[in-house]
Amino acid sequence: MRDPDQSVGFLVNDVARLLRRNFNRRAQELGLSLAQWQALAYLSRQEGVNQVTLAESLEVQPMTLARLIDRLQEAGLVARRPDLDDRRAFRLYLTAAAQPLLDRMWALATETREEAMAGMRDRTKQVLIDALRHMKRNLIEVESEGDSIGRRPEKAFSDAAERS
Repeated sequence: MRDPDQSVGFLVNDVARLLRRNFNRRAQELGLSLAQWQALAYLSRQEGVNQVTLAESLEVQPMTLARLIDRLQEAGLVARRPDLDDRRAFRLYLTAAAQPLLDRMWALATETREEAMAGMRDRTKQVLIDALRHMKRNLIEVESEGDSIGRRPEKAFSDAAERS
């Protein structure tokens, strides 16, 4: 039998789930749902993004995100502005009222991260981060190759044959 605690996939998934649970426990004081704080966090990294792109980043359906953004807009945390390139679309921006909430979210995230990494040497922390970033780059590269392979089946076959 294989040990899930020796599997990178299982471990990354378990650690991500536990980090979310730990953060959620801390963030209850903010009065936001998991989906709401994730949307704010992603939006803080991609301000001015359209709703479809944000939905893809959050891995939710665009209609689900639209309702979520409606609630954040009603709370005064997010503003929709017309997309100058597409009359049907809106760009999303954080309001000034969102900044103190984001500052508190990042402080809670720091507490969660510090708790998760307690007892690790600084060098070990950096090696872990470097390894995860490397894995992320590899997977993004493979994913983008898959997109190009999907458009050119003959190339996919020849590339696969060369690798074997």
